[in-house]
Amino acid sequence: MIAIIDYKAGNITSVACALQNIGEKFIITDDTKELERASHVIFPGVGAAGDAMVNLGQKKLDAWLKDWIKAGKPLMGICLGTQIILDYSEENETNCIGLIRGSTKLFPADLKESGRSLKIPHMGWNNVELKRSHPVFEGISKDAEFYFVHSYYPALADDSVVLGVTDYGIKFCSVLAQKNLVAMQFHPEKSGRPGLQILRNFCAWRGNDL
Repeated sequence: MIAIIDYKAGNITSVACALQNIGEKFIITDDTKELERASHVIFPGVGAAGDAMVNLGQKKLDAWLKDWIKAGKPLMGICLGTQIILDYSEENETNCIGLIRGSTKLFPADLKESGRSLKIPHMGWNNVELKRSHPVFEGISKDAEFYFVHSYYPALADDSVVLGVTDYGIKFCSVLAQKNLVAMQFHPEKSGRPGLQILRNFCAWRGNDL
């Protein structure tokens, strides 16, 4: 069974709809006892880092996530759920969970592409250049595009954790993976067939990125 962590962040319903679409059983919960019953956990979200960390702390979900990762069980982060697994976020100057070394940074205000100014947030379809193979991205075309909505991006301390990068004025880490954790800045649940395939792959994954 797949568990979606409910920490009062937005976008949880669309993840649930995507799992229903691919025929996966799931629960949405903030109860750590319920979460322990799951085989896989998805940590999604849209919102502000500061509020998210307050809500996680109130339910002790930040500490629980650390234990889940130590146990070697599969975890997927999506959007805000990718940003706050790092050490720190520039949004609200927030200390975060620290599952992965690095910080979440605000896009520079002067982003340009071919001399054209780019808007922040980065919103719309873009591709991902994978740096290596990974079971969660098996069968995904290199030309596939994914849906992004974000003003902040992950900046990792260790380049070996970067699984994929995306170009939006600057090249930024859009997918990271380490052991039993995979996380992406884009929204697979809003990315059509490629996104649904990523979710299928994750639900079949056993938590080894080799």
